[in-house]
Amino acid sequence: MIERAVTFGSRLGLHARPASRIARAAAKHRGTTLTIAAEGAPPDQAKDATSLLSLLSIGAEYGDVLVVRGEGVSAQEAVDELEALLLDELDGGG
Repeated sequence: MIERAVTFGSRLGLHARPASRIARAAAKHRGTTLTIAAEGAPPDQAKDATSLLSLLSIGAEYGDVLVVRGEGVSAQEAVDELEALLLDELDGGG
């Protein structure tokens, strides 16, 4: 399992647009289980990174630390990709 703590960089928080981009990116990694949770949350509260509604339920705001976990075929690549998205200002174009 790959695990990484990432500071959320989208100034408007984790709303529909950034959550959608994250979910689409996660869904590309078939054979890999990807979750995201608020730092300090119990493992059973980690949310499925491919689910828009699950991601929205995290309620992350700018500067919050999120923990990305990946397990499976492309876990390293998938976690790297989600980390890059989470660090970015996702409210711009795209």
